[in-house]
Amino acid sequence: MKNLAENNLIRFTNITRKKEAIFANFKVKGLRNGVVFSASISVDITACELHAGDSLEKIVEECARHGVKEFKKSEFQFEGIEAVGSDCLGVAQLG
Repeated sequence: MKNLAENNLIRFTNITRKKEAIFANFKVKGLRNGVVFSASISVDITACELHAGDSLEKIVEECARHGVKEFKKSEFQFEGIEAVGSDCLGVAQLG
């Protein structure tokens, strides 16, 4: 477990309290078919029908399951190179 990228793991980092909710925070790193990815996932514990009185183990396990499930459902879209803008090319302009 020295290299998360080789294991495609989700790792619990901490619990944070914000004004609106309590969040379980995770980091995800992976390597698949030549693609290296990393992400941060924060899960509102009430989304898993949990509360602050539950055990830490229960909160972490349930929130990790919920976070991964929702992350897998996500449909990401590439915004396109137009979003970068032509003024950002600067000195190294192409063409």
